[in-house]
Parts: sequence; structure tokens; C-alpha cells
Amino acid sequence: MPKQKILLTNREISWLYFNDRVLQEAADKTVPLIERIRFLAIFSSNLDEFYRVRVPTLNRLANVNTKAKELFGYNPKKIIKEVKNIVVKQERRFNHLYEDEIIKELAEERIFIINERQLNVSRGDFVRKYFRDKLLSTLVPVLLEDGKPFPELKDRGIYFLVRLSKNNSSKVKYSLIEIPTDNLERFVVLPETNNLKFIILLDDIIRYCLDDIYFIFDYDEVEAYSIQLTRDAELELDRHVSEKFIEALSKGLQKRKKGKPMRLLYDNNMPLDMLTYLVAKLDLGVDGLIPGNRYHNFKDFISFPNVGRRELEYPKVPPLEVKGLELNKSIFSQIAKRDYLINLPYQSFDYIIHFLREAAIDPKVTEIDITLYRLAQNSRIINALINAARNGKTVNCLVELKARFDEENNIKWTKRLEEEGVNVNYGLLDYKVHSKICLITRKEKGKVVHYANLATGNFNEKTASLYCDHSLFTTHEEITSELKKLFRGLEKKVFYKDYNCLIVSPLQTREKIYSLIDHEIKNAKAGKPAYMVLKMNSLADEEMIAKLYEAGQAGVQIKMIIRGMCCLVPGVPGVSDNIEVVSIIDKYLEHARVWIFANGGEEKIYLSSADFMTRNLDHRVEVGFPILDPRIQKELRDIINIQLKDNTKAREINSLNNNKYRKTNSKVDYRAQIDIYTYLKYKNY
Repeated sequence: MPKQKILLTNREISWLYFNDRVLQEAADKTVPLIERIRFLAIFSSNLDEFYRVRVPTLNRLANVNTKAKELFGYNPKKIIKEVKNIVVKQERRFNHLYEDEIIKELAEERIFIINERQLNVSRGDFVRKYFRDKLLSTLVPVLLEDGKPFPELKDRGIYFLVRLSKNNSSKVKYSLIEIPTDNLERFVVLPETNNLKFIILLDDIIRYCLDDIYFIFDYDEVEAYSIQLTRDAELELDRHVSEKFIEALSKGLQKRKKGKPMRLLYDNNMPLDMLTYLVAKLDLGVDGLIPGNRYHNFKDFISFPNVGRRELEYPKVPPLEVKGLELNKSIFSQIAKRDYLINLPYQSFDYIIHFLREAAIDPKVTEIDITLYRLAQNSRIINALINAARNGKTVNCLVELKARFDEENNIKWTKRLEEEGVNVNYGLLDYKVHSKICLITRKEKGKVVHYANLATGNFNEKTASLYCDHSLFTTHEEITSELKKLFRGLEKKVFYKDYNCLIVSPLQTREKIYSLIDHEIKNAKAGKPAYMVLKMNSLADEEMIAKLYEAGQAGVQIKMIIRGMCCLVPGVPGVSDNIEVVSIIDKYLEHARVWIFANGGEEKIYLSSADFMTRNLDHRVEVGFPILDPRIQKELRDIINIQLKDNTKAREINSLNNNKYRKTNSKVDYRAQIDIYTYLKYKNY
């Protein structure tokens, strides 16, 4: 049966509007210049992932277009065309920002990104020496011959399509060169002259030295144009190989690298005959052709070197201490007295590391249970768990091998943990374990006591310095006893349903949230105060959106903070008058999930690992948890109130999808991420 029609923004289109908000940061002249370059890199990286994951899904739906229209209420072929139109416009804006604004503003700072045509004799000599010493041995040019198979282009690899031609001759030869960004830095800083700074990309060093590569051929002209192919990155795994899951996943990762081409990004200056030649060699439809500038894999610009003033970057502020929680004392003795909340990245991730390190050496600790989704490359979390196992603790670690694009890293850590005696659970075949939970079991005076850490973000010290998340330390028995039950269920690969305190997917999250919303609807109809404040990364589940519309129409006041996709359409008369949605894009990535319900005047506040997406509600293991400590309830409410006041970096989500900056009647400029840091620094409880 077709789904009942409700007012929605298509999720792919909504995601592109989110990425446009990232592009707005690159255009914002109040953002430091190097940071604007990094926002261009984030935009580019996001778009790569979109073409690796979402566009392949659209293409599969387009193959069964009629059925998809019945099931999902939209025409996939039409959406694919709309996606291309939006992306082409965004790429034009991207190119304008980079070439016509940022390059010029860098020049005003006496910093010049120069290409191969702008090298003088001395800098040319430096570049050629660098090429011969560092670069030439890494290059493997491939000649393209008629009748021979076209080489497999790596997913997101950058290549030059090279044409060798001779004056007064129709004789032409083509070649491919992969730019070795895996082995070398993308940017080379050239010698400074008269206080002028010069940076050249690896791409242009190769362009400058093409004659050193093709000197044996009898051609007058050598032209090189960059291309980048994005492939389908979705994994299809045999569902009956649970006992050999790592091997199956490893094979799937190899297939991902050779997935179906989804997008060819090409230098817009490439001559038509070269583009025609290339397209004829690739299995790619016209909707997958995206014109770009001469530099692809712009995500590498996240590491663009600041050779200028410190003011060209956001100032690095030190992480704050958590009031009353000291790193030079036993963390268990402090948590035993009260709950503590770590607000990342404003406060230090070291508290979580300290928690695990102490557990690793504490003679009273007998067991550690933890779920791991994404880990840092050099993970201190892993080191603490290994140390605990070496000290005779029972360490049960669930590593989610299916964490998209972190599979290889997680396989590596899984093998290391197993070698060190940690009990590793590979997760569940049909469900990703996306929860961020840890439980320490300790024997104290003949009694078993549990200490828990539950979070909205991963146990990952690298992202903890960039992502806004909340991490709770608690010994509340209502929480710890249910966590113990959840871990035992994961170990046995079964789902228990009877949780009273925690809100656990896949079996209970949807019905428990519906129940909380129904309670607000009931209060609204009875004339009592009724409201919700909901913060998350994405809102796309249609049934949940329908429920929110129902609540708004019943008089429940709903305010939402949603960073990414939002398929709900706010502010539509008769449908969503009582729903306001803002999106905050700023220095840090807003990643926390916070749910606040009026509850007749005694607010209920939950933190969770789950967004309001179908996968999080029904197809993943997620954990929502209540905030029971009144001090932390106030702290979280204050933080959310600060975000709701933002009139600098908050954008309105509306029916026009115009990403309009949210302006209030206040004469004061409020910027949530700066104001939260100040609030946490000076709060006195």
C-alpha cells in the first residue's frame, strides 16, 4: 500500500540544503579566512559521501521507478535531476568563492596559491627539484590504447587525463596519471620572497613537470585536466556469514573500491573532445557528469597550511575543567557522590580517558563493558581497554564493524583487541550498534557497584575536540541495572524489551517517544502547558514527522534544533504553525541529541545516541537515557536555551528552504558556541 501523503521535504534535497549551509560558512566574511577554506573542504567531503551513498540508492530506486513512486511517494528519476541541478549551482558558487574571493583575500594577506604558469625561474627550479626528488618515483602514467580495457579508476582518487598532440598532425595519444595524495602532502610551501608566502598544489607541480614524464614521446603539446570519479560505496553482504563476518566485510570493502561510477567531476576547461573520449570509456549516465574546477578532492584543503597571521584561524581555546570533578583524584569516588556531565568539546575528553584508565588498574574493578562505533586512529580508549585486560579484568568490547567508512579501522582494532585478550563481540548482523555506552563493575565492601558512562557521541578523542556532544557519568541504579541487562542481551544477540528507565532501539524507542508526545498532546488539550524542545542531527522518519504535526496541531509548542536533514516543513498554516526549526552551523559540529518534554511542569530531559530517522528508531541499537540529577537538568536546559537564542549562526528551516539567518528582536548578538563556552567557564554549581 502507498504511504499516506504528508507534507515532506525529500530527504536528499533536504540534505543538499544542509550542505548549502556549510557553503554559507565559507562565504561568511566574518569567518577567519583559513577556516573558510576548511568549510569549502567540508562541503566537498560531504558531497563526496552523498554521491557514494545517497545517489546510488536513488539510482536503484529509479530502476523500479513506478514501484518507488507508490512506496515512497516521490519520483526517483525526477529527484536525481533535481539533485544534479542543485549540485551544479552549488559547484558554481563553490568555484566563485574559491577563485574570485578566497584566492584574492589570501593575496591581500600576502599569501599566494600559485599554479604552474605563475612560477618564476627560482621557484620553478625549486619545484622541479622537488618533483625529481620526491614525486617522480611515485607516479605511474598509464597509456590509453584503443582496443585495451580502460583502467579502473579508484573511488575519489584524483587523476589527470593527459593528451599528447603534435602540430600539423591529427595524431593524438591519451594517458592517465594518478596524483599520489595518499603518499605526499597536497600542499608544498615554496621559499618566501620579500615577506610574500607561496603555496603550490601537488597537482600543479605535476603539470609543470609533464615534460619530465613524457619526454620520450614525439609530441609538441602536453595538456592535463583533472578528473575524479565517485563510486557507489554501499556494501552488500551475505546475510548468512556471521561466523566469518570479518572476512565477508573485508571482501565487501574491496568491492566498494570498484563500485558502480556515480559521479564524474571534471575540470570545466577540459576540451569537449577529451570529455567525449572519457565519457565513452566510463559506464556513467549524463546525470553523473558534474563540471568543476581544476582541483578535485577538495577535502584535502581541510589541512591547508596557515603560513600567515594567527588571526586567519579560529583561536584555539583550552578545554574547560568540569566543576567539582578533579582529574588528580579517583574518578569513581567522585562519581559515587553525584552525577557529572561532560560537555564536549568545551570540556575535556580526558575525563572519559581517566575513567577507563583508572578502571584498568583499580584492584576493585572486575569487569568493563563498552560499545565502540568510531575510534580515533591512535586510540587511547583502546590502549586503556588493553591495559585492563592485561591487568586481569574481564573486558567485553562490542566493536561495530559496519560503521560506514570506518570498517577497515574497526577491523584493525578488533584484531588488536583480540590479540590482547579482550572479549570482542562483532555486533549484530542485521542491526548496527550505534549506542555509546560503558559500564564498569566494581566490588566494594562485598557489594557489586556499577559506574556508567553514557553519551551522545563516540568514544573518539579526535572527534571529541570538534563535535558538540554530552557525556554522562552516573551510578543511578535505575540506569546501571538496565545497562547491565542491555550488555548481556548484546552478548547473547537478543533484544530485551522491558526497560523502564532507558529508551532502547530497535524495540522501544518509537513507542516510548510516541507516548511522551501523546502526554504533551493530552496536556495541550486540557489547557495545560505543553511543549517539546528536540535537538538532533537529522529528522527524516515520516511516521515521527506525522506525530509531530499531530502534536503541533493539538497546540503543543515545538522547538527543534536540527543540524542536518529535516524533512518536516515548519511554519505551514494549519499543518505546522506551532513548530519552529533552526540549524546551527559554526566552528564545531553540533552532534548532540537532546529531548525535553514539558511533562506538566516537571520537565523530562533525555540524551540519546539516536536521531529521528527510521534506521535509528527501528534498525539500530540506540540508547536514550534520562537526566535525573537536578543540577545537570538545569545545566542542559541552560545550554539548550543559549542555542535557541542564537541569532548569529542559526538558520531558519522553512518551507522556502532558503537557509535564512535567524534574526531576533534582540539588540545583542548571541552566538551559541561562544556563549556556551563562557557559560561553562563561569557557572558556579
